[in-house]
Amino acid sequence: MPSLDIRRPHRLSAAEAHAVIDQVATRMREKFQVQTQWQNDSTLSFERPGISGKIAIGSDEIHVSAQLGMLFSPLKGMIEQEIRRKLDEHFS
Repeated sequence: MPSLDIRRPHRLSAAEAHAVIDQVATRMREKFQVQTQWQNDSTLSFERPGISGKIAIGSDEIHVSAQLGMLFSPLKGMIEQEIRRKLDEHFS
């Protein structure tokens, strides 16, 4: 099963980073019908059939990890590129 492991440095406060990830989660729910849930103040889990993962907010880094099922395996490159683009947009 393919996986994604993307890390992006950031200089935001924990509250600012949390707010940005909330915006990203809203977009994920609207665009991809992903279920999201905060596990604690610093980790958002997301899931839908064929994809599950987490976005963790560290003091100086955002870490996105995900497992892709067979249906999404061929789209790994496109999914990874979109995640990187969004992280660059919000955390550069």
